[in-house]
Amino acid sequence: MGNNKNVGAFPYGAPARFFTFEPNRKSTHRGANDTYRPWNDTHRQLFNARMAKRADILERFGERVRALRKERGYSQEAFAAACGLDRTYIGGIERGERNLALRNLDVIAQTLGITLSKLMEGL
Repeated sequence: MGNNKNVGAFPYGAPARFFTFEPNRKSTHRGANDTYRPWNDTHRQLFNARMAKRADILERFGERVRALRKERGYSQEAFAAACGLDRTYIGGIERGERNLALRNLDVIAQTLGITLSKLMEGL
């Protein structure tokens, strides 16, 4: 088998360097003791920015619903009854605390007598 002195020492004749443990060897792409963490600070910052943007659209939508509701003369309780939703749920929507389902968006738009596109206008 030629001059390869590692043949037979390891399965399938693999060179020994692939099987040795080298505790002092440092990784080329990370520090020697670093662990791979997918949620490093950069990812956390991006995630928080996305969450802030999401919260922002919920607040803007809530303000829009409140303005349209008041424009049509509904109290929060009367509006919730007309929509068939709970009063506290409507309050949460107006404060930007609730993430609505598409069905509830449709119910709110129908109660206000507008289309979904008009309801979402300006967001």
